[in-house]
Amino acid sequence: MLVRHTRFALAIAFLSACKSNAPPSSSQANRGGSQAPPTVIPADVSHGEARIGTAVDSAPVDPTPPPRAREHLVHVRFEIHDTLIEVSKGVRYHAWSFQGRVPGPIVRVTQGDSVDFTLVNHGTIPHSMDFHAAQIAPNKYYINVTPNDSLHYRFVAEVPGVFMYHCGTAPVAAHIANGMYGALIVDPRAPRPPAREMVFVQSEFYMVPDTTSQPRSLSWDRLLSLAPDFVTFNGRSSQYATHPIRVKVNELLRLYVVNAGPNRFSSFHVVGGIFERVFVDGSQASPLVGVQTVSVPVGGGSIFEIRLKQPGEYPFVTHAFADATKGAVGVFKAEP
Repeated sequence: MLVRHTRFALAIAFLSACKSNAPPSSSQANRGGSQAPPTVIPADVSHGEARIGTAVDSAPVDPTPPPRAREHLVHVRFEIHDTLIEVSKGVRYHAWSFQGRVPGPIVRVTQGDSVDFTLVNHGTIPHSMDFHAAQIAPNKYYINVTPNDSLHYRFVAEVPGVFMYHCGTAPVAAHIANGMYGALIVDPRAPRPPAREMVFVQSEFYMVPDTTSQPRSLSWDRLLSLAPDFVTFNGRSSQYATHPIRVKVNELLRLYVVNAGPNRFSSFHVVGGIFERVFVDGSQASPLVGVQTVSVPVGGGSIFEIRLKQPGEYPFVTHAFADATKGAVGVFKAEP
């Protein structure tokens, strides 16, 4: 089968090359320079939307969450900074960040815990904080913090699950697109079964076109047109494909997936696996069982549990493949 597939791929590449050398037809000319799909297969694996590297070096962002909280009062302090980040190799971006990173730090508490939160604004414009795990009045707490000022409030995390947090200052789309988001895990009071846990925050980057090597900035027109340059897991394109995540065969994996957006749905899927259970928005009452792909809406989060049955490389993607091609792809390398 491998030889047959290889010959088929070479045949497609050869035919495509022949077509590219032929003069354009009238229908092609009428399309006004539309771009043909690429003919180069980027990775020798089904659904390999990015070249698969080695797992010798760790990825730029460690997806491992902090351990389960030990205290019932959890202090969280975020400082806002304007930060340069690398979205893809050689592509730097002017981001707005919590604690100098995109996404912001993973926060973890237990159901019933109180979160004591402080926000300090070292940026150049007003910002704020919206915790999706909180049930409090936005007009009292999600207020703008001016540069060189701070904000403090508390809330009780009453509902278990994985939740998005983000800056809620208008225009919210711009603040999220510039990197002001992250994930908050609320563990149920009774601990979940032991598992290898990882957090993946999907998000998009919309950039002003620039052919130089200078850092890029937000394109508001591209954002409103839903035309991202990159779609990422944890803020960097294809980082977990170029640096596959090593796991064990039949090891229980628990994946906390948050979709920060600001625009695109995530259709989360692991190639070669079926999810044992999916807790949609963290609901404990009726998890989905035996499912292939689950949509995570913008601003939502779900908890996925899966075991990989054989040794090998298992891509994980958003099954909206335009977005996977733009960087929302990674690889689990299952070892015996």
